[in-house]
Amino acid sequence: MLSYGYLVGLCALIAILNLLTRSYTATHPDRVTEVVYLIIAASGLAFVEVRLERGRLTLSALANGPAAVLLNPLDATLVGLATGFAMVRRPRWTVIANAVMTAAVTVAGSSFASLLHESTRTSLLARLAVLLVVFVASLVLVAGGLSMRTGESVQSIARHNFTPPFFLAYGYFTLASLLVTYLLDGSVIGYFLATIVFTLGVALTDTIAGRRVRRVLESELSDADRHLFHSRAVEGVVHNLRNHLATAVGYLKEIDTHRLHPVERDAIETAKSATNDAVTVLRSLSQGATPRVTYAAESVDLNELAARALDMARARARPKHVELGLRESSDDVKVRADPLLLREVITNLVNNAIDAAPANGHVDLTTGRRGNGSPFLSVSDNGPGVEEENRHHLFEPHFTTKEQGTGLGLFMSYGIVREHQGQLTYEGNRRGAVFTVVLPPFSGSRLPAS
Repeated sequence: MLSYGYLVGLCALIAILNLLTRSYTATHPDRVTEVVYLIIAASGLAFVEVRLERGRLTLSALANGPAAVLLNPLDATLVGLATGFAMVRRPRWTVIANAVMTAAVTVAGSSFASLLHESTRTSLLARLAVLLVVFVASLVLVAGGLSMRTGESVQSIARHNFTPPFFLAYGYFTLASLLVTYLLDGSVIGYFLATIVFTLGVALTDTIAGRRVRRVLESELSDADRHLFHSRAVEGVVHNLRNHLATAVGYLKEIDTHRLHPVERDAIETAKSATNDAVTVLRSLSQGATPRVTYAAESVDLNELAARALDMARARARPKHVELGLRESSDDVKVRADPLLLREVITNLVNNAIDAAPANGHVDLTTGRRGNGSPFLSVSDNGPGVEEENRHHLFEPHFTTKEQGTGLGLFMSYGIVREHQGQLTYEGNRRGAVFTVVLPPFSGSRLPAS
């Protein structure tokens, strides 16, 4: 309810700004073609997204910036609302929130532009100032909205979302928006050139997105190949050793220990115990190399697993004063899974993140759904991340950067997620690491045990 109250407050702000600038709006009517053009452009660009480390940006900012500079506040409000409601693919709250926040940002910029208006053409510095207001207002309103919606602190949201790629993307939006404000002069050639700028923006975004997807797919394929290679190698070794040990156990059982000297009898019993222990260890290792998943008949909620994992990890985080945060999704994040194995994966990722985080650092869990509907859970920390030369060894057995680590946690976690027909991926830099588990959604039908 608090988040909807926030949106109601923004609606009131939009109304107030329009009332305060109504005289300016009345004396500065806009060209209908220009308003319609920017509404269409902003709505169309809302379908093109820029994926960042966490979250995404739409290219609608390419049209919202010019709307704030060129249009009166009322028309700028219409462009902002059209932009938000064009995002029909997203959940209801997201659509409403985007419409209201985009309209608030655009009318704030346009209201500021009305104060700087000197003549029929606004100066370069004035245009840059308006775009800066739009940029700052967008940061403030988005951070506030996310904090109200998720309960995550504004500082944490800023730290995780307002990253260098985010500012780089916004810098590009600002320059393109500035160029469009000069191109839209009411002429046919102006609309044509502005359309070219928007088209180039879409093409550039698709190229960047395509390269990013290829890098992710190549990395995932490489991880899968290495994990499969090591799993098969481990299974082969385990199989051979178990055969040899089974032979040894068989011969040891045939020995009648009652006919032996007590010292020899003790030696035989010790050998039997040692071989039985070795068989148990090998059986466990074999299961670790290729875990056997038993799907639960009911769905498994990632929000519940994440909350439980954080509760269990607080004792581990307390000595280092590591702050634990949870950003639960309001969407359905139920998956088909083996709850015990999946809990082991999440616990392992959280423990690794706590170990990697510095004293007084932070570890955050985030749940949500991908664009294709697949639920995901991410675990992020503000540790040193993984060096590039070590990146391709992450999911190999016995690779670890910990002094006391075994190097089996990520290896086994990767195998468990793959057995769930999901993906375990890594993203990170010197500011920290992000491990993400993506799983198929729960279908609602009873699943067979595998």
